[in-house]
Amino acid sequence: MAAVYRFLSTYEGLIYLVLAIGGMIMLRWLWRAWKEWRGAIFGLEREVAQRRLARALAALLLILALMFGEFVIASFVVPSLPPSVFLSTPTLDVLVTPTGTISAEMATALAATPNVQAADTAVGCVPEELTVDSPQPGQTVSGIVELVGTVDIPKFGFYKFEISPQGGDVWSTVYAGRDVIRDDVLGRLDTGELVPGDYLLRLVVTDNQGQALPPCVIPIRVIGQ
Repeated sequence: MAAVYRFLSTYEGLIYLVLAIGGMIMLRWLWRAWKEWRGAIFGLEREVAQRRLARALAALLLILALMFGEFVIASFVVPSLPPSVFLSTPTLDVLVTPTGTISAEMATALAATPNVQAADTAVGCVPEELTVDSPQPGQTVSGIVELVGTVDIPKFGFYKFEISPQGGDVWSTVYAGRDVIRDDVLGRLDTGELVPGDYLLRLVVTDNQGQALPPCVIPIRVIGQ
């Protein structure tokens, strides 16, 4: 079902175009059927014309119903869905809730990966499009951390935060969202679920075609409370 929602949302304009063309064809068919029905003289001829008129009207109503359904899904249903519905990467199974928690198993996997000293620089960030303003690169964090920044790209789809120990290759999704945000809170990270050490935090943005852009990555250091 998630794939259907993604398809209907992504190709909304194309779907409307196809249905509009179909609607014009059905209108032409309805007009011709109505003219035949009005011009029919004999009973059998009039009955056949009436059946054609009914079929043309039914087809037109079906087109209108499909257009209405597409409008409702694209305008109301899809925007109300949780961000996890649109996550299609292998990290989906570790997205426990949209408030930014990770599973105990993932925390254990993160802890088992060797830590390496973090460099105090950000990589891949694009000003005014894809940035993490807080925490700062190399910042020491603890407790619940607000993730502040900007996600504003052409054809925006959704974004997510992932975290991995320095030098490791195990990424865990800790937060996701579907709104364009500029210089504001993008999400929250609960560092209480992480073993103290050096980590990489990356912000990944995916466009409405399902293509992930190069991530914005910053190093952070987690300490116990």
